[in-house]
Amino acid sequence: MAVNIRNRSYAIGALVDIPGPGASGVLFAHGGRFGGHSLYVKNGRLTYVYNFLGDEEQRIIATQDLPTGKQLILAASFDKDGEASPGVATGILSLHYGDRKVGEGRIQTQPGKFTLAGEGLTIGRDSGEAVTSDYPGKAPFAFTGGTLHRVAVDVSGDPYVDLEREAEAMLARE
Repeated sequence: MAVNIRNRSYAIGALVDIPGPGASGVLFAHGGRFGGHSLYVKNGRLTYVYNFLGDEEQRIIATQDLPTGKQLILAASFDKDGEASPGVATGILSLHYGDRKVGEGRIQTQPGKFTLAGEGLTIGRDSGEAVTSDYPGKAPFAFTGGTLHRVAVDVSGDPYVDLEREAEAMLARE
């Protein structure tokens, strides 16, 4: 079972060793072509795609090449700051190499589950219906050129609550 990131802030971090240039492929993928998100390396840069209902691929690409070394943390974090409509979170997605921010952009997240086809969550590859057509290489788009030790998804913060919207909804019922 995959962690529920719907309508809340979250972070995805991958612990990797990258001995030299040439790392490529999927670190994390959840969902598929009709909705999902993925953290991957392409052209020497960390990339994150949020596929909104198979309708729009929202892509954030790092502004700097990947570092090399051992025990590196490559991460994406989404900070929810509102809702476009009920359940459609909006906010800033940031990319990080360790503590250094290397990219950001505004995205919106879909309100429901990513897929009905059961693509699920994969680490080190995307073996279902690919989240994006932007992946480097061929299916299953495995991570190569380094060692992927682990991936963690953090949703430890409180879910975002729009108190004004909740108050309006409560008053509308009376």
